Amino acid sequence: MSNKKTIETDDDVLDIVYGVKDEIEFEVSATGIVTILKKQDKGIQRFFRKLKFKIPEYTRIELDERSSFVFRQIDAQRTVREIGELVDKEFKEQAHPLYENLLLFLNHIEVNEKYIEKK
Repeated sequence: MSNKKTIETDDDVLDIVYGVKDEIEFEVSATGIVTILKKQDKGIQRFFRKLKFKIPEYTRIELDERSSFVFRQIDAQRTVREIGELVDKEFKEQAHPLYENLLLFLNHIEVNEKYIEKK
């Protein structure tokens, strides 16, 4: 039996489908800007709220225009390739290098922020 890991090819990466995790709360403004709402619900935060400290229940993280556009396209049905085509159509040359930027962003919000997951 082989212990080799499978190496994903470019096509494999572009065929990945992502979905926003169910527990992620976000708002979309009238202009299309996405704001991620991160609940601040750690024990210490609840404790200080009881002592009447002004600690907000949510941290609000506002995405920029392009990131918001990409985030809104993540629907557990579109592939990375399809999202890339939409980004290219919307932002044209501003989005280039297209897939390098897109994959970097998707990796960040999957691995570091844990907003999305592979479907």
